[in-house]
Amino acid sequence: MLEFKTEKVTDRITRIYAFCTELMYLVEGEERAALLDTGSGFGSLKAAVDKLTDKPVTVLLTHGHTDHAMGSLEFSDVYLNLEDEYIYHPHGDRAFRHEGMSLAEDVVITEENYIETAPFSLYKDMKGGDSFDLGGVTIEIYDCPGHTRGSVVMLIKEERALLLGDACNGFTFLFQDYSLPIETYEENLKKLKPQVEGKYDIVLSSHGDGRLDLDIIDSMILLCEDIKHGNVDDVPMTFRGDSGLIAKAMEPDGRVDGGHGNIVYNKENIWNPVSPAAQQGKQS
Repeated sequence: MLEFKTEKVTDRITRIYAFCTELMYLVEGEERAALLDTGSGFGSLKAAVDKLTDKPVTVLLTHGHTDHAMGSLEFSDVYLNLEDEYIYHPHGDRAFRHEGMSLAEDVVITEENYIETAPFSLYKDMKGGDSFDLGGVTIEIYDCPGHTRGSVVMLIKEERALLLGDACNGFTFLFQDYSLPIETYEENLKKLKPQVEGKYDIVLSSHGDGRLDLDIIDSMILLCEDIKHGNVDDVPMTFRGDSGLIAKAMEPDGRVDGGHGNIVYNKENIWNPVSPAAQQGKQS
């Protein structure tokens, strides 16, 4: 049986480590608990959660990708921005999910560890402006499309903690054909910034060590500007058959230039097709 490792972030937030680089978070209020993401669906996440809390659990998903939503079938009260249906179905395909087993670290995943993909009808809609009261702890939802159309971030209000999921992290993927243009993504970050500014002292990530710099949103806005103006290193990268460019060169401990955050992008998907900059490019 696969065992999920856990650690306390605060008294009311527990980080849960899954097996394919992804992280989840359990937030416990006085009346209910919320599970933020369900990982790749290998191993019984519910069994791990049941050891952490005896309160009823609501599941809130940052987006519909295979490494964030595929353990959902074990739960009954699950929310997702339904804009992500377009990506949930291909990412929930059994063959695609099995390819992800190769990302497992230090464990062997077998068929008996596999949690079936939940039917999309399981999910209740969730969008920016929604909030979930757990009893003394509130989780507020903010839209941040880019990585996917339905990507959201979550503010754990009383804990002053912001979970960015994959919407804005140290290595944000925006190079797949379903990703939004860099220009549009930057606009969405600029909308998000004033909504959450001054409300958090901790930034949580869904990968790596689970921690991000407090200035990550500002840093990613600046990085979008660098991409738009060609101030990039353009290091080639391929991941699961898709090719993109890493905007800023990396060392093992971070960006070569010392900046925070990075973006993998596609040169054909920088500008919003209806923006003046895109139209000018077509005419030149």
